[in-house]
Amino acid sequence: MLPEHVAIIMDGNGRWAQRRELPRTSGHEQGAEAVRRTVRHARRLGIRYLTLFAFSTLNWARPQEEVHELMLLLESFLRDEREELLENGIRLMAIGERELLPPQVRRVLEETEAVTAHCEDMVLVLAVSYDGRRDLVRAVRQITALASRGELLPADVSEELIARSLSTAHIPDVDLLVRTSGEIRLSGFLPFEACYAELYFTDTHWPDFGEAQLDEALATYARRQRRFGLIDAQIAGMV
Repeated sequence: MLPEHVAIIMDGNGRWAQRRELPRTSGHEQGAEAVRRTVRHARRLGIRYLTLFAFSTLNWARPQEEVHELMLLLESFLRDEREELLENGIRLMAIGERELLPPQVRRVLEETEAVTAHCEDMVLVLAVSYDGRRDLVRAVRQITALASRGELLPADVSEELIARSLSTAHIPDVDLLVRTSGEIRLSGFLPFEACYAELYFTDTHWPDFGEAQLDEALATYARRQRRFGLIDAQIAGMV
């Protein structure tokens, strides 16, 4: 009952720091440690795809100093973890509007994607400068461009075509979506890809998230029955 694709909204770094009377940057630094713990544990368990919501397009509106620190942290994480990704057969992919990232961060990101492209044991997807609605808009623009050139008819538009036009084109749909910090909303995270996902919300702030918390989320997932519109008798007949 292990999900193939787990997606996590990593929320609560700032509140974690505030409760300890620490600067928000301390929360983000501890959040990076939680990323390391979670990726390692997911790899050990055999989860094939892990998508982490690292930075939303809305986050660009945060104070400039905090955004700067987040970008430095992302660059440092990519540099520091590259060797471990390779050793563990983990491929790094990024989704989102990477053109909005600082050039240096974008360069390191794309270098890490390139050197891990051959890895096959697990795929780690970072959603950076990402918003699901904006991604859908970009997909629609691609499709309408094909139609305007006469390469596509209205009848050709399908779920599969839309899925192929998204930045997540080569990633399977989400099976389990986790959000930390007690917030119960999706915040524009993978709206198309997670529409049939099982949802799990925990009060744990992201810097405190670790093996036990991931195991609990997975145990909850395993206890659920995914029907996809069917009834129990139909599901039993398929087994």
